[in-house]
Amino acid sequence: MLGEYKPAVVSFHFGLPSAELLARVRSWGSKILSSATTVEEALWLEAHGADAVIAQGLEAGGHRGIFLSEDVNSQVGTFALLPQVVRAVKIPVIAAGGIAGAGGVAAAMALGAAGAQVGTAYLLCPEATTSAVHRAALKSEAARRTMLTNLFTGRPARGIVNRIMRELGPISAVAPAFPLATSAMGPLRAASERRGSGDFSPMWAGQNVTGCKEIPAADLTRQLAARV
Repeated sequence: MLGEYKPAVVSFHFGLPSAELLARVRSWGSKILSSATTVEEALWLEAHGADAVIAQGLEAGGHRGIFLSEDVNSQVGTFALLPQVVRAVKIPVIAAGGIAGAGGVAAAMALGAAGAQVGTAYLLCPEATTSAVHRAALKSEAARRTMLTNLFTGRPARGIVNRIMRELGPISAVAPAFPLATSAMGPLRAASERRGSGDFSPMWAGQNVTGCKEIPAADLTRQLAARV
């Protein structure tokens, strides 16, 4: 499907696909990006054909890009990871995790990043497909407490703490393997959301929600780039 559109950039998570598939992506003229959560992962991505590395700090919302290990204790913060990755690889490095405003973008660039990747700040934008219960949680005091959990997908991902994370996890050995946990949780999630509750929903968010704004994404992007 992607081959029809030949996108300028194809970004991967959890490492890279097979060499054959990667070669097909490169034949479109696409630049290849992928996430690294450690220096070792960044070096692996560089050696296996990535054109740029996304240095994903522990603060980042959503799924960890971890792929060389399952040990989440190996994970460090963005501004500890970023300069180490910049020194270790020769390809451009993009900073991700906990960056929620123009100051954070500027700080990342000052530490050698070629760019900044921002996710959580956009979750309240009108263009985002964020659910009603997720939006409500992001605007509440609950958003100040996030944890890594494997309950919703089978892989560690950072989200706002809710009932199921408190009662069963946040990390549980009995969670189905990725991605089977998603369908296992589906009926509970659907029933809960129909009642206006996010008790069983994955409400992904980074550790810094201060940049979340209910403004058009284009306007938010201009604000984030204001000090670059």
